[in-house]
Amino acid sequence: MKKLLNLIIVFFFAAGSISAFAQQTEKEPARIIGVAKDAKSGEPVGYATAALYKKGADVSLAGAVADGDGKFFITGFEPGDYILQLTFIGFETLVVDGIKVTSPTGDVNLGELLMSDEGLALEEVTVQGQRELIEERVDRTIYKAENDKTVAGGDATDVLRRVPMLSVDLDGNVSMRGSSNITVLIDNRPSAIAASSITDALRQIPADEIKEVEVITSPSARFDAEGTSGVINIVTKKNNLEGMTVSINSGAGLRGSNLGLNGGARIGKFGFSLGGFGRSGYNTLGSFDNTQTLLGADGGQTVIAQSADTERNFLFGRYNFGIDYEINKYNFLTGSANFGIRNSRNYQNDFLTQTFVGGDLVNSAMRQTDTKDKSNSIDVSLNYTRTFEKKGKEISFLTLYSRNNRENSFVNSLFNEDFQTIDSRLRNDNPSRNEEFTAQLDFVTPMGADGQQILEYGAKNILRKAYSDFAYFRADGADGDYIELVDPSLSNEFSYDQNVSAAYVSYTFNFLKNYTLKPGFRYEYTTISADFANELTVQIPSYGSLIPSLNASRKLKNGNMIKAAYNRRLQRPSLRFLNPNIEASNPLQITQGNPELDPEFTDNYELGYSTFIKGTMLNFTTFYRNTTGSIQAVRSVLDDDVIYTTFENIGQEQAIGTNIFANVNINNKFSLNGGIDLFYTMLDNGLSDPQTAAQNEGWVISGRMFGNYSLPKDWQIQLFTFARGRRVQLQGTSGGFAAYGLNLNKQFQEKRGSIGFGVENFLAKEFIIRNETITPTIIQNSTTALRNMNFKINFSYRIGKMSMNDRNRRRKSVNNDDLKGGDDGGMNGQMNENR
Repeated sequence: MKKLLNLIIVFFFAAGSISAFAQQTEKEPARIIGVAKDAKSGEPVGYATAALYKKGADVSLAGAVADGDGKFFITGFEPGDYILQLTFIGFETLVVDGIKVTSPTGDVNLGELLMSDEGLALEEVTVQGQRELIEERVDRTIYKAENDKTVAGGDATDVLRRVPMLSVDLDGNVSMRGSSNITVLIDNRPSAIAASSITDALRQIPADEIKEVEVITSPSARFDAEGTSGVINIVTKKNNLEGMTVSINSGAGLRGSNLGLNGGARIGKFGFSLGGFGRSGYNTLGSFDNTQTLLGADGGQTVIAQSADTERNFLFGRYNFGIDYEINKYNFLTGSANFGIRNSRNYQNDFLTQTFVGGDLVNSAMRQTDTKDKSNSIDVSLNYTRTFEKKGKEISFLTLYSRNNRENSFVNSLFNEDFQTIDSRLRNDNPSRNEEFTAQLDFVTPMGADGQQILEYGAKNILRKAYSDFAYFRADGADGDYIELVDPSLSNEFSYDQNVSAAYVSYTFNFLKNYTLKPGFRYEYTTISADFANELTVQIPSYGSLIPSLNASRKLKNGNMIKAAYNRRLQRPSLRFLNPNIEASNPLQITQGNPELDPEFTDNYELGYSTFIKGTMLNFTTFYRNTTGSIQAVRSVLDDDVIYTTFENIGQEQAIGTNIFANVNINNKFSLNGGIDLFYTMLDNGLSDPQTAAQNEGWVISGRMFGNYSLPKDWQIQLFTFARGRRVQLQGTSGGFAAYGLNLNKQFQEKRGSIGFGVENFLAKEFIIRNETITPTIIQNSTTALRNMNFKINFSYRIGKMSMNDRNRRRKSVNNDDLKGGDDGGMNGQMNENR
C-alpha cells in the first residue's frame, strides 16, 4: 500500500469525465441476449450485471444490467470473439467463453445462464445488491435514486439528502463537503430555474423522475472552471425503447401533495417525450425567535428581542418536451424545451419586536409580513453530433438558450400601539431576469494503435444578461395609496452583462497497464459590464484565468481502485450576491448584494480509495481545499441599531477532511448503506483592525444511513436517517438538524403499478435550528422551529408498453457550470455529455 501511495502522491488535478462512444448503424445492431438464473432454484437472478470483454482484453467494452426477470441484452460492439462475465452479490462470477459474433446485425442468444451461489462476485467496481444503490467510477460517485422507494412522492432535495458527500439543510440549500459553491446540472445541462435558485430547481424536480445522481468532486478541464467544490448532475429517467407509454404518479400527505403525467414514444429514427409534474406544499408551520445584543463603543448594550409565528405555502410545476432524430448512421440531432413555474408565499404573523436599553423596555412594535416569490423559466436546446467509422471519434455542436423571470415582493405592516390597527405599510417590489445563450464546439479523437489514448479539445462562449428592477413604497393605514420612495439606493434598475469565452484541451492515456492519467488546461476570459439607471455607478475589470487539471487512477485487484486529483477552480458571483436591492422584510436585519464582487479561486486536492470486503463496499476520500477571495456574508451595525448584511471577498477559507461511505449487502433481501462526512474549516478575512477583523474555525460533521428489506409478495420496507452538525461561518455558526423517514411500498399488476405509505420525522413535534453570530459589535442568537412531521401516500401506474430497441444514440447537451450561488446556484454554466 505504501508503494501505491508513493506512486500516486505526485498525481494532482481534477477527476476526468471520460465518455464511451458506440458505433451507430442504420440497421438493428448486433445484440448478445441471455437470462441469468439461480443454478439451484431455477429462479431468475434479477439485476445481475453482464460485462462483455474482447478476447484477450482486460477492460470491458460493453455491458448491461438484467431486469427483474434476469433478462439482459448487450449492444455496441463489432464482430469478433468475446468473453462474458455475469456477476451478482452472493453468486460466483460466471464466465462464458467462446462467444463469436460474425455479423454487425442480428442476435446471439446465450439462453439461460446458471449462476452458483457459492462465493461472492466482486470483480466489478459497481456494487451489486438486490438492487444497487451506489456505483463508484474513477471520476465520480453515482447514487441510483430509481432504486430508492423511500423518496417516492418527494422531490430532488429528498434524494440529495441520501447521496454520499452531499448535505441538504431544511431550506433545501445544498453543500458538498461543507461548501455551497457547487454547480447543479439537470441531465448534464444547466437549467434557467437553477440559474435563479438551486433550491427552487430541486423542489421542482420530482423524486420519481430521477434515475441517478452523479457527484463529481474534481471536474476535468472539459468542464467550466466555475464551481469550487464540484458538480452535481441529476440524471432523469429517459426512454430509448420502441413503442409508446404513459405513466401517472401521485402522492398526498399532511404537508404536501403531487401529481405527474409523463409520456414517451419511439418510432423508427424519432424519439419523443412529453411530461409534466406539479407539487404543492401547505400547512408548513413554525416559529422564529431572535435576540441580538449590540455593543456600543461606550460599553452600553442594546438588546432587541424578536419572535413570530411562521407559515409557508407553495406550488411548483415542471413541464418538458424532447425530440431526437437519427439523420443517418453518423449524424444525430436532439432538441428539447423545458418550462418551469414556481409560486411561494411566506408569512410571519404576530411579529413582535422589543427593545431593551440597560435592561429596561424602551420600545415594542408589532408587525406582520407577507412575502411572495414567483418565477417562470424556459430552457431551449438544439444539439448536433457527428460520429465516425473510427470508434470514439466525434464532433459536436451544442447550443442552449435559457431565461428565468422572477418577481420577489414583500409587504411589512406595522401596527399601532394597540397591536390591532395597522399604522403603516412598507412594500418592496423586485422583478429580476436571468438570460443566457451558450454555444460550444467539442472534438474527441482517439489516438494510438488501440485507441485507448483520447485527445479532447474545444471552445465555448456564454453570453449572459442579468437584470434587477427594485423599488420601495410606503403607505398609511391598512388601505392608503402607496408612494414610491425617491432614493437611488432604494429604487433603481441594475443591469449586469457578462461574456465568458473559453478554450480547453485534455489528454487521457493509460500506462503501466493499470494506471490512467488525464492532464488538461482550460483558459477563460471574462468581460463584464454593469450599470445603474440612476446616479449610482460600478466598474468591474475584465480578467483572464488559466485553469490546469490533472487526474490519476490506479486499478487494483478485485475491482479496488485508488485515485488522486488536483484542480484549480473559480467561482463567479451570481445575481443573489450582486443584487443591490435591499431586502428588509425584517427591518432590523437587512441584506444587500455587492455588485463589485470579484470571483473566488480555489485549489482542490483529493485522494480516494475504494475496496470490497466480502459483501461490503467501502470508499475513503480525503481532501484539502484552499480558497482565496472567498465570498462570505459580512455583518455590521448601522446607526439605527439595524444589522446590515452584505457580501465581501474575504481573505482565505481552508478546509481539510474526509468522507467515508459503506454499502453492505447482508443478503439478497437486506442491505444497508451509510456514510460520515467530517472536515475542519478555517476562515480568516485577513484584516488587522480589531473592529473589522474576523476569523473562525471548527469541526463540521454529518452522516446518513439507509436500510432496505424486501418482504414477500413484492413488498419492501425502507428506513432512512440523516443528521448534519453545525456549520462554521466567518462570523458565527449555523445550526444543525436531523431528519428520518420510514416507508412501506407494494408493487402490483406485474410491476406496472405501486402504492406506498410513508411517515417522516414522527418522533418530534418540531425541528429546532439555532444560529449564532459574533462580531466585535454584535452578539446574535436566533432559533427557527419547523413542524415537519408528515404522513404520505404514494401511487403510480404505467399504461402502455415499450419493447427493447436501444439504438444507443449519442446525446450531448450544453452544461454551464457557473457562478457562486449558494442556495441559488447563480447563472450556472457547463457543457458535458449525456449518458
